[in-house]
Amino acid sequence: MAIDLIRNTILKPPSSSDADAVVPRVPLTIFDQAAFDLHVAVLYAFRPPMPSNEALKEGLSKALFHYPHLAGRLTTDQCDRPAIILNNAGIRIIETFVSTTLADQLPFTPSTDLTHLLPPTQGVEELLQIQLNRYACGGLVIGQTAHHHVADGQSMSSFFIAWAKLVRGLPLDPLPYHDRSAVSVPRNPPSPEFDHRRIEFRKCATSHSITSLSSIANIAVHFSADFIANLKVKVNEGGKHRYSAFECLLSHMWKKVTMARGLAEEEWTQVRVAVNGRARMKPPVAMEYFGNLVLWAYPKLRVGELLKESHKYVAKAIHEAVAKLDSEYFQSFVDFGEMAAGKEKGGGGGEEKLVATAPEVGTVMCPNLEVDSWLRFEFHDLDFGGGGPVALLPPNMPVEGLIIFVPSSKEGGGMDVFVALLHEHVQLFKQISHSLD
Repeated sequence: MAIDLIRNTILKPPSSSDADAVVPRVPLTIFDQAAFDLHVAVLYAFRPPMPSNEALKEGLSKALFHYPHLAGRLTTDQCDRPAIILNNAGIRIIETFVSTTLADQLPFTPSTDLTHLLPPTQGVEELLQIQLNRYACGGLVIGQTAHHHVADGQSMSSFFIAWAKLVRGLPLDPLPYHDRSAVSVPRNPPSPEFDHRRIEFRKCATSHSITSLSSIANIAVHFSADFIANLKVKVNEGGKHRYSAFECLLSHMWKKVTMARGLAEEEWTQVRVAVNGRARMKPPVAMEYFGNLVLWAYPKLRVGELLKESHKYVAKAIHEAVAKLDSEYFQSFVDFGEMAAGKEKGGGGGEEKLVATAPEVGTVMCPNLEVDSWLRFEFHDLDFGGGGPVALLPPNMPVEGLIIFVPSSKEGGGMDVFVALLHEHVQLFKQISHSLD
């Protein structure tokens, strides 16, 4: 398949009229610092008709005006804290032409080499990169990479929907909320109640092994709406509490991946589950907040317990772990961030720098899992004028044990679950992935 580079440029938001204004530096919040320190890649595929590249770039420039952090750069502030400088340096935009039809390439799978559809992720100073891959039929695949220290998945979903609205000439209502200091207000005095330096952060040495990316297989599993409905009936039957579709399917995936790994019954396994804090803050933070506002729950079971007990038992363990991350927990984390910042500025003397527990590229999580849910990101509202995406996927998952839940673009709905496993575990996982036994 031939792919031709048309243009590789920097796109900036509309210029400010005040050339002498002081360029602000926004310190990263404690939530930003806990996120992955890497560019996250996502692919969106749209069938024709789609607006021209010029129309897409014009809308993108307008969107950057409302999301200035994406057009900035990572730096440090006057206190040597990690920060974003809002200098309107711009984003990288790459335009290509693919001399085939999009229909000939679909369906995309994580096992397919899709790197040609994405901007590079190494040695990149731009915080957002967009690659517009135009197919001969007029279809379009948008390859995106965004640095996770700037925004979480909820925020990037909102940005893409805002971009689509501006391309269609629609107003942005509501506008994004950017006051990072307002979501990290500590108590006076700050009084963290949990051991966040051990839970969300770690010392520089990691307890996980590192492998080459060639050892990690990326696979996609589709669960139909009927399968999920049957699973929910199985989990919720005869119980007072009704577990969500996500909790039910995660309990199923935890079981199946553990079976495929062939772990000993006495071994412990835990799941690091991302929890959106926007509704858990006190007071709640608007969903339009742009930044990172995620912490993690850690349900943990012995392998024998996980495999022998029911789906309901496992779903209950997941639900109870997530429920512990209430408003008090998030406030404790904010207080910890305030105290840690003081220590790093010299007030604590001898405390180590914060290193997030987010796994590094090449990490083998086994016997554990890292789980993200994109189910509430409103991707079906991402309409540039020709309808929503017909494919949506993380094209490279560089961490063994990473699982991402995505609303399916297939007719009939359901969920697509993307899983990264060592190659030797893939065959058995595929054989048992849809068994409810």
